[in-house]
Amino acid sequence: MSLELEAVLDRRRMRRRISFWRSAAVLFIGLLLGAMVFGSSDLSTLAGTKQIARVAIEGTITDDRDQIAMLKKIKDASHVEALIVFVNSPGGTTTGGESLYLALRDVAQTKPVVAQFGTIAASAGYIVGLGTDHIVTRGNTITGSVGVLAQWPEVSELLAKLGVKFNEVKSGDLKAAPNPFEPATEGAKRVMQDTIDDGFRWFLSLVQERRGIDPATVDGLMQGRIFSGRQALERKLVDEIGGETEAVRWLETTRGISKDLKVVNWKPTAEGTWGGVTGAATSAAGALALGAIARTAELVTLSPSVGRLGLDGLVSVWQPPEN
Repeated sequence: MSLELEAVLDRRRMRRRISFWRSAAVLFIGLLLGAMVFGSSDLSTLAGTKQIARVAIEGTITDDRDQIAMLKKIKDASHVEALIVFVNSPGGTTTGGESLYLALRDVAQTKPVVAQFGTIAASAGYIVGLGTDHIVTRGNTITGSVGVLAQWPEVSELLAKLGVKFNEVKSGDLKAAPNPFEPATEGAKRVMQDTIDDGFRWFLSLVQERRGIDPATVDGLMQGRIFSGRQALERKLVDEIGGETEAVRWLETTRGISKDLKVVNWKPTAEGTWGGVTGAATSAAGALALGAIARTAELVTLSPSVGRLGLDGLVSVWQPPEN
């Protein structure tokens, strides 16, 4: 092979290598930016732009450390002037509602916080609303369902029919009681009722403190009933009928927040991520797949027959009766 031909081939190989790495660099940057969008939901959350933050509390509420960490960032962010909390949840664990309530009251120490209720804001979802300074709801929003419950299955009769006996050794009669493998004793029921009553008193104290009403004077409230948004307004459980427009207007007229500020979505960043990026190796297809999986998991969690069994601890959740 002549030196001239070899030189031509070398130049062609070099151009192919350059083209490959240039394409790879473009792809990497695209994936990086895509991951940042997925991780932060809006690049302006990182840019220091003066804004009103918006967070969504949707689906089943649990004690989510990533959500709490996000609210702490919002509190400490000097470029965030106010917070809108969109609530669309039937509730969840009482502890999850408690942690969000405390986190929102913490944010409210430095900036105004307003809730906007969506289709449903019941039980622990309503607890989240109580953590804000002002509640805006749709007229037909399902809200209320103030209360605490605990449920457990009992399969002792089924096991007996199958000829299966469950044995256990424990330190005391009330350890791990009640459990699904035997009928609940009166002592176990009494302890559970005492625990439920304590959680219920705490919930009612939030209503009294935050709404300035005596829960006993609201018909059906202490029995755990639900209300439409209009009914809730009549009973002073919420402040205003409307949506985000009304929430922003309240911030402008009562808290002096500029009407020119953009409302920016904030989303929790999972632990172990870097700068809101879930990993440079995450592809766009992978991100879409994760979104589909998350949506499927949410639908399963919200299923009355599945979600009820999937929540541990005391539960503050409203579910329509099953057929």
